[in-house]
Amino acid sequence: MSKSLWIMCGMVAVLAGVVISFVRGRSPRPLRTGDNAPVFTLQRVDSSSFSFRDSNHDVVLVNFWATWCPPCVEETPSLEKFAQRMKPLGVRVIGVSVDQNRAALQKFVADYHLTYSILRDPNQGLAARFGTYKFPETYIFGRNGRLVDKIIGAADWEDPRMTWFIDALVDWKTAPASPKAAAASGY
Repeated sequence: MSKSLWIMCGMVAVLAGVVISFVRGRSPRPLRTGDNAPVFTLQRVDSSSFSFRDSNHDVVLVNFWATWCPPCVEETPSLEKFAQRMKPLGVRVIGVSVDQNRAALQKFVADYHLTYSILRDPNQGLAARFGTYKFPETYIFGRNGRLVDKIIGAADWEDPRMTWFIDALVDWKTAPASPKAAAASGY
């Protein structure tokens, strides 16, 4: 075989390897409305393990955030009040922090007296699996375990429209399309 043929075969092999690794390494598509909540296991702030396998027919909010993110910090107090108020109704709030510094995260959780589950995703693997690209982002799953809505950016969880929307999901016979639909309808 000539030298140019060997070079050509080598280039084809490298190109094939790149294509194969791209296809294998490609992450799944971002979650879309109607998708089932993914199963995942992460560590809590205290290093204990947290597994999410089933919503147990609860409405579940998964909030991706970070202590270094000003809109996340701004959103935190209203999300904590919301979590406390809605927990008796069967609404679970799960905070997924992408902070790499565990000590800074632990201090933040203590300073803000957070009572809902705070999990760690320092390498943003779960965030990527969900399709998160901006912080904070909140994914709202209905009682059937399917994604109902995704909120990009900070939300005011004390806004009556948000409460109305989540209340309607708890009583899923009257569930609206989204918080945006609730706002558009004037509620």
